[in-house]
Amino acid sequence: MGQATSTHGHNPGEPSADNQEQDFTSAIPDGCLALIFQRLSYDDRNNCLLVCRRWLVVEGQNRRRLALNASSRVTIRLPAILTRFDSITELALHCNRNSVSINDHALILISQRCHNLARLKLRRCREVSGVGILALAQNCKSLRKFSCTSCTFGDKGMASLLNNCSSLQELSVKRLRGIKDGEPISPGVAASSLRSIKLKKLYNGHCFCSLVTESKNLTTLKILSCTGNWDGLLHDVARRNNFLKEIHLEKVQVSDVGLTAVSKCSNLEVFHLARAPDFSNQGISTIANKCKLLRKLHIDGCRSNRIGDSGLMAIAESSGNLVELVLVGVEPSSECLTAIGSNCRKLETVALCSSKTIGDREISCMVARCTALRKLRIKRCRVTDSGIKAVAYGCPSLVRIEVDKCRGVSRGVVELLRERRASLVVDLYVDEAHAKLIRAKVLAILFVFTFYVILLLRNYLF
Repeated sequence: MGQATSTHGHNPGEPSADNQEQDFTSAIPDGCLALIFQRLSYDDRNNCLLVCRRWLVVEGQNRRRLALNASSRVTIRLPAILTRFDSITELALHCNRNSVSINDHALILISQRCHNLARLKLRRCREVSGVGILALAQNCKSLRKFSCTSCTFGDKGMASLLNNCSSLQELSVKRLRGIKDGEPISPGVAASSLRSIKLKKLYNGHCFCSLVTESKNLTTLKILSCTGNWDGLLHDVARRNNFLKEIHLEKVQVSDVGLTAVSKCSNLEVFHLARAPDFSNQGISTIANKCKLLRKLHIDGCRSNRIGDSGLMAIAESSGNLVELVLVGVEPSSECLTAIGSNCRKLETVALCSSKTIGDREISCMVARCTALRKLRIKRCRVTDSGIKAVAYGCPSLVRIEVDKCRGVSRGVVELLRERRASLVVDLYVDEAHAKLIRAKVLAILFVFTFYVILLLRNYLF
């Protein structure tokens, strides 16, 4: 007689149906689940959101950063988006160049739903006016960082922001339209809280002079590609503010008078000067001699080409605390680089770019004395394989070396260094345009040679 198989029995080695259906992740607390999501990549996180509703809700409630396409079409979906992401502290609203952006109504809705917003970026939100900015400033009292690019709310919107955000610490303004010429912008209630100001590509940037000079605790000032002369502003800033630690000046009209004013900032630690046509050795020497706490110095003299040995010698003699030095378009001699390497013993990062006088000898003289050097970048200099070898073997602390568009450096030396110093990261970037030109010349020579060989063989045979 046959026996019927029991429906309740199962093989001990196989999992039961109950175990197969049990969700072990349900025991993970929401906080731990949120931490796991934060460590995942963008694609992996989006895949996890499709697993179950609980994961979707937990991820939305614990997300702090959000970037949205700020076209007008997103306005309808904003209530649902803000309901799901109700703990946002950093928001970026970017609109495409050819699209209509969100308006004041959408920005007011965002400010009402995101009370804990601490950082906001607006890009090409051209339909936002001073009304929306005023509502944002009144509703988001914890706003600390504000950045706008290619917006049109003008001086009225900026005044509304500064007069109502007492916690604002960082302000970045780029290509702001709607500013009336001669209308000064003051810091308002943000005078004591502002720490960083960045002005970029403003044709009437002098309207922000009062904002800069009246910010009592300003530590970082960046003026990039703004029209007009800025010597007077730098003089007023240095006279009123003793807390400045970082100054960036790029593509602006600044002379040695302005650099002399900058030298009065005794706490200056970071100074970037790029493509300013009117400065010279005198201004650089003054900053090097008076700013004893200077740690990072970037000089780009491509347009002026007025920085010589006297300015570099002043850096070598007076800037003993330098840890980062970038020279672009400067023509230093081997004596200057040797002095910098001998006196600036704390140098960890050095970049030498677009120089016709820097070769193997100059590089070797400098890095042989920089015992603390960890990162070196060489771009468009007359350096060959022997110079790169001397650098790699002469710097025991060197971690990374980047060689960009140096025609005398081959890929063979890169492989050699990787074999002998496995811990050293060597990056070689070839000038593609130059390489294509060489290949074209070689092909042309081969074509001409082949053509004449065919003619000779034809004459010989026939």
